[in-house]
Amino acid sequence: MTPVAQLDLTRTAAVIFDTDGVVTDTARVHAAAWKRVFDAFLRERADRYGEPLRPFDPGEDYLRHVDGRSRADGVRAFLTSRGIAPAAGEVELLASRKDACFLAEIREHGVAPFPSTAVLARELRGRGVRTAVVSASRNCAEVLRAAGVSGLFDVRVDGVDAARLHLAGKPDPALFLEAARRLGAAPERTAVVEDALAGVEAGRRGRFGLVVGVDRHGRGRALLAAGADLIVADLSELRLCGRRGGSVVADL
Repeated sequence: MTPVAQLDLTRTAAVIFDTDGVVTDTARVHAAAWKRVFDAFLRERADRYGEPLRPFDPGEDYLRHVDGRSRADGVRAFLTSRGIAPAAGEVELLASRKDACFLAEIREHGVAPFPSTAVLARELRGRGVRTAVVSASRNCAEVLRAAGVSGLFDVRVDGVDAARLHLAGKPDPALFLEAARRLGAAPERTAVVEDALAGVEAGRRGRFGLVVGVDRHGRGRALLAAGADLIVADLSELRLCGRRGGSVVADL
């Protein structure tokens, strides 16, 4: 029998959620935007230097090198994986192009939240557990507004804050630690919910009380290896205990 994924609220004062892939179904939009930008860049290099063209893989390349990182860090990590040393200004240019592609997509088509995450956030707040949302993206506020879930979180720490406060990106735990500080919760009394390998590693490095890995891509083992304490395919599987009984978080 599969062990029950359980969050003990007698030991948890706050929960911090990653945005893309946990709160909102935007990871696929990010991946598509990165593919458009990187494929154009790689095609230009192939034409210029006679190199074979190996397109950006929105599965493997995105999940391994880009997911959960800031735009600039994602560009650097992907180019490094291909053995490419960026020219002056190239990282910033590619990051800017990706941002434009992503924003155009969400403004045209909107953003969908994951229903089970909204249910969980409401249930936690109803039980007196404070919540935060974290993202490496400067567009986090717009994404949350478009998805209609801004009001579910007491605190938001995003790419705007990271730039202003000089916070290192994931897998450094700085974003999560800043969220916990704003929530007034000690890391050991705070749970982190993440779907990205870099984010899970950040939660572990920050010594948070519980790191929940959301496995939407069949990467459960990799998430465990990165430091997740437990794995769920969807947050409807996560059961709450303590603080006004042990009711189960219901599916929508």
